[in-house]
Amino acid sequence: MVENKVAIITGSGQGIGKGIAKRLGHDGFSVVINDINKDTADATAQELRDQGYDSVAVEGDVSKREDQFSLVKRTVDYFGRLDVFVNNAGVDQVAPLLDVTEEDFKTINNINVLGTLFGIQAAAEHMKEQEGRGKIINACSIAGHKGYSFLGAYSATKFAIRGLTQTAAQELAQFDINVNSYCPGIVGTSMWDRIDASMVEYMGLEPGQAFEKFSEGITLGRTEEPEDVANFVSYLASSDSDYMTGQSVMIDGGIEFS
Repeated sequence: MVENKVAIITGSGQGIGKGIAKRLGHDGFSVVINDINKDTADATAQELRDQGYDSVAVEGDVSKREDQFSLVKRTVDYFGRLDVFVNNAGVDQVAPLLDVTEEDFKTINNINVLGTLFGIQAAAEHMKEQEGRGKIINACSIAGHKGYSFLGAYSATKFAIRGLTQTAAQELAQFDINVNSYCPGIVGTSMWDRIDASMVEYMGLEPGQAFEKFSEGITLGRTEEPEDVANFVSYLASSDSDYMTGQSVMIDGGIEFS
């Protein structure tokens, strides 16, 4: 258990982010729930408080630099410090590369890549001035290690996050800030529901078949749950990972090996 440590998780009103928030609350962190949907963020923060965890909600759009810096400021004003910043928020897009429009690519890039960059900047600005090691943890994906058909734009953003993770790790080590990424596989969340629905059009499948098709390659024989990701993020947020930085680790049940 940790004492008096504070974590921000972006996009944590639901899905993987919510699972991470619950696990870090269990680990003893005070948890800031950040989401673009205020009602979802408020409900999740209340759910954590009902479970006995210290939690508050802050609405914000990660693609807006001022929102990310405001998020950190409000957290520090309320809790007094920031120890862990999880850049979890992200969106998907399913389309053949030849159909991806400029607006499509700008939208997914603004949220996934710029959102992560702004989160790194905002967290590091405070962490480098405070006593104690800071941890910045980014959401990558198996699609950041291998490009997948119909997920080209999404894969491009996740490859970019690996690059940001490696660069930030090198530049921020002097301030005792570790930067790593987690790379989930096929997780049973609303994001994969949307991917499955979109794949129906491009792969000629029935609803649910895309999810099943992608899941067939999981070595451990089952699809991933948010808790599986949260367990690994718990390690990255803990002192056990103090000698680890710049890594983007696949936590996918054995879909890809590299």
